[in-house]
Amino acid sequence: MRVDPSASKPDWSALETAFEHNAPETHSYLDLETGQVATIVDSRPEDDEKRLSIRRNPAGFVHLDPASSREQYRWMERFVASVEDKALRDRLVLAIDGKGAFRRFKDVLLSYPVERDRWFSYRATLLHIYINSWLRTKDIALGENPPWGSPDQPTEPDVPLEKPVGRRGEGPTETLRSKAKDLVEQLPALELPAAIAYLRFLAERMPSVHE
Repeated sequence: MRVDPSASKPDWSALETAFEHNAPETHSYLDLETGQVATIVDSRPEDDEKRLSIRRNPAGFVHLDPASSREQYRWMERFVASVEDKALRDRLVLAIDGKGAFRRFKDVLLSYPVERDRWFSYRATLLHIYINSWLRTKDIALGENPPWGSPDQPTEPDVPLEKPVGRRGEGPTETLRSKAKDLVEQLPALELPAAIAYLRFLAERMPSVHE
């Protein structure tokens, strides 16, 4: 990225949003003349005019490459490793295991407002670092530097995030499911109705744990 006072100033808020959202059918472009972000959704016919403008002037737009789901998942892992409350960290380890990890992660943090706010700040820092890195790889003249400056990488924990692994290499969720099944199989038949009722109660009380 090159700073040129005569160049347009980007809509930084829209730029953040574009780099954050990585839906397959959504494509965002930076208009080099206006600094605005043009977002196109494949299934949205009303975006045809934007598509035509970009096709007519490809040199005037730069396609924005959002942070991938894999990259943003690594951000979650890094954050979980930094959580000092072991009970919460263990819950988050389970939350980010398997399909639906992003939703379950957010659901767990709803009950921990301080850590939730810390996550928002942590994630914003990593997103800004990602955007700055992307901009450095592009020879684009912009009217100003990003408003967030040049943030430093968050402090990493002394030890990497540990995830329980089963004997056959299962993730933490499947390991716990196997343990639960083993315990249920050991229960006397007379105790099974109570166990089922309690499990049903947990399932209804905490729908976010569902896959």
